[in-house]
Amino acid sequence: MTGMTSESCPRSEARRVGNGTEAVSRPTIGVFALQGDVREHERVLAALGARTTLVRAAGDLAGLDGLVIPGGESSVMDKLSRLLGLAPAVRAAIDDGLPVYGTCAGMIMLADRIANPITGQQSLGGLDITVQRNAFGSQVDSFETRLSVPAVSEDPVHAVFIRAPAVLQAGPGVDVLASVPAERLESGVDCGLVPGSVPVAVRQGNLLATSFHPEVTGDWTFHRYFLGMIAG
Repeated sequence: MTGMTSESCPRSEARRVGNGTEAVSRPTIGVFALQGDVREHERVLAALGARTTLVRAAGDLAGLDGLVIPGGESSVMDKLSRLLGLAPAVRAAIDDGLPVYGTCAGMIMLADRIANPITGQQSLGGLDITVQRNAFGSQVDSFETRLSVPAVSEDPVHAVFIRAPAVLQAGPGVDVLASVPAERLESGVDCGLVPGSVPVAVRQGNLLATSFHPEVTGDWTFHRYFLGMIAG
């Protein structure tokens, strides 16, 4: 994997306050910090010029321009966020238009539907998609690839999939940004969208999600894209 290098990014000139805006010099991005690749996202976002703050309680959402939900264990994130009262606050912020980017487990957290939840598992929702947990197999089935993502970058994006989810269904308002061959799916998993391929990066309005972990590759394309969404 390539190492991380500091890169520049257009900085936000406005901060979200509900549906309104006010001038700020650069965006403040919260990182959902109950579990997962929190520090990795913090480092990338800071190197790209954003302020970062950890989100562990409802009050930590105040004043954010965006939120990143990292990879990790979606069932643990769900359980802790409901136990601590953070889940309903994040969902309210999503409904109010807060831009949110979910990676791997974060994609599961943003999905409206989980095809194979563990007992009692819920999600925050917001993205009109159905996801399958561990759709490409277990840890030993992890893989790397180069993705074509024309809506995001002219160059291929380096992507790492670790016990990753896949998008099995998506509503009409969801844009599929990148896919991998369906043969990558674990045996028995069926994606009913485009024959022969399975979506691994999607966007719906202010919500962005990827099955893979861009925070660990040194390829910051999707983080820059997310900050660009916020800057407008």
